[in-house]
Amino acid sequence: MRAPADRALDRALGGRLRRMAGLAAVAGLAWAARDVPAAMGGRLTGARAERAARSPQFRDGTFHNRAQTRTMTSAEPGRNLLWELLFGKQRRRPGAPVPLLRPDAAPAGGERELNVVWYGHASALIEIEGHRVLVDPVWSDRCSPSGAVGPKRLHEPPVRLDDLPAVDAILISHDHYDHLDMVTVQELTRRQSAPFLVPLGVGAHLDRWGVPAERIVELDWSEGHRVRGLEITATAAQHFSGRGLRRDGTLWSSWVVAGAHRKVFYTGDSGYFDGYAEIGAEHGPFDVTLMQIGAYDRAWPAIHMFPEEAVSAHLDLRGGLFVPVHWATFNLALHDWSEPVDRLWAEAKARDVRLAVPRPGERVVVDDPPPVDGWWQAVACRTDGG
Repeated sequence: MRAPADRALDRALGGRLRRMAGLAAVAGLAWAARDVPAAMGGRLTGARAERAARSPQFRDGTFHNRAQTRTMTSAEPGRNLLWELLFGKQRRRPGAPVPLLRPDAAPAGGERELNVVWYGHASALIEIEGHRVLVDPVWSDRCSPSGAVGPKRLHEPPVRLDDLPAVDAILISHDHYDHLDMVTVQELTRRQSAPFLVPLGVGAHLDRWGVPAERIVELDWSEGHRVRGLEITATAAQHFSGRGLRRDGTLWSSWVVAGAHRKVFYTGDSGYFDGYAEIGAEHGPFDVTLMQIGAYDRAWPAIHMFPEEAVSAHLDLRGGLFVPVHWATFNLALHDWSEPVDRLWAEAKARDVRLAVPRPGERVVVDDPPPVDGWWQAVACRTDGG
């Protein structure tokens, strides 16, 4: 038997180790959360708040969709979303590495130039008539206020931020973490000189992150801003906003990018609504549309489109080529990883819609798009026997 003094020493050491482990855990949590307050962004104050209050979309202290919408519907009988999230049988991750391409140098620009480079999720570069417009850039490893927790990338960015060409404008559709990333914005502020075009209120986040005031252009729906020969217009969407507990303190939007000869539409995040036909009538036809197809569910049908609805929206917009975005990069819903683009391909064929499905980093020349080859189907197949 051990002496009582030895047992007392063991208890003392054990207590000290537990306290040290507890302190280490607290320190680890503090380290993981160190950037969270800043990543939450800013709030509407002063002149920015006064301008928001004058918006037709703003009432009772928040922004609103044109039609009354609910972020989540009532739970379906017998359905448990948390159980599905934890134990569902969906294959929500690719079974093999997602193929990445590094785009070659852009072809010589001209008055009819129009290309799209998709980097993954909703991040894309529009090359139009010799100009470059970067859309919803997110280069961080997670779409989260913390670099330690939150949805993690399923593939790397196909190019580094410092390898991007000089751009003429940076568009942000809304302030959710998978579309507006603090670290990416700060890097672009240092590396680029382009203005950030954002919906009303989003400038408060950029202010907090050190973007100079002269590089922030905030727009309400139907307001436009001219950038080096391009007319860029914020247009309606049906979604919501918020980076913390407070909802809808900033506006969300879709975007029209128009040159002298070519036009592009980008949905941002949105449910299907009659605004697409209105945008098509006012601003269309469009040579290419960048359409949200992923992260949908029947539990939130009003704020994200199903792939079939995205095809309907494309036709409402009088779109030419359809390029899908908002899929493949982050696991944000309960459907299979490849389901959005499988459903899209079937619907596009059924409705005779021109479609391009690029790999991340692949340049799509809108007038000569690559054929759809089903590349994602081999990626989706499990290779581990599971």
